[in-house]
Amino acid sequence: VMMDCHDRPLSRLMLGTVQFGMPYGVANRTGQPEYRDVLAIVAAAVEGGVNCFDTAAAYGTSEEVLGRALHELNVADRVVVVTKVRALAAAELADSAIASRAIRQSVADSRRRLQLDCLPVVLFHREADAAHLSVLEELRDQGWLRQAGVSCDNRPGPAAQFVAAGSVSALQLPGNVLDRRHQRSGVFRDAAAGGVAVFIRSVYLQGLLVMPEDDIPAALRDVIPVRRTLAEIAGQAGMNLAELALRYMLSQDGVTCVLTGVETVAQVRENLALFARGPLAGDLLSAIDRSVPELPEWLLTPAMWRGPTT
Repeated sequence: VMMDCHDRPLSRLMLGTVQFGMPYGVANRTGQPEYRDVLAIVAAAVEGGVNCFDTAAAYGTSEEVLGRALHELNVADRVVVVTKVRALAAAELADSAIASRAIRQSVADSRRRLQLDCLPVVLFHREADAAHLSVLEELRDQGWLRQAGVSCDNRPGPAAQFVAAGSVSALQLPGNVLDRRHQRSGVFRDAAAGGVAVFIRSVYLQGLLVMPEDDIPAALRDVIPVRRTLAEIAGQAGMNLAELALRYMLSQDGVTCVLTGVETVAQVRENLALFARGPLAGDLLSAIDRSVPELPEWLLTPAMWRGPTT
């Protein structure tokens, strides 16, 4: 994949930093970390070989906090920061001149907050906003960013179209052991063939795959049977469900990085150890694929977790 960091490939672990700017996730127990903890987390990640970080204009103070930490640790020029344009309002989306101004302002704000003249990777946070990809291309030509792309949702059509059009350098896609729609669509393989980096988020389905079973909200308890089956497969293979879920996504061809968010230095070290174990054996992957049924879309889509819409 052409996206690299000063001739070094990107680390398979991309550190998600939404937690640095706001309390986040159904399984979050510790809330938003203090700045000194963020500094220790970023230091431990870089020390462990992590050279890419995911943030966004929409993540509270995440960009400022991450920018400050990378500069204080003196590693800002050694890592790839992936950030995202704030979501456009309907009125902005509808008028290309207004959209252009809004996007330009969002990128300018990200450069300032991250203390980076040239942002390594800028994604649209929403698929619909990618109608204005040409604006990111102009900003790339101006030297404001190096690579442009899109963060997609879990319906596979648009991601495949972006790859086919050759209009992006990177895609962030949700994917996990329960939600294999992108994987089955062939987009990982096509992206790799086209030199498009693929960043996978939601590897634990926002914590639903790994939180204690008793803590699963009533509306989401349909996930329990398949979780139990996967935990059993994991146990037989000598690992827990979190390791199985993570290494399952690491095993998919065409996946450049897998994003994991952390709240503590201990979690950074645990994640590094898991990533170091690499892909799963082929027979284990087959066993997993055979045991996961088709699940309803609302269960796989955190935005729909207020309960099934039907």
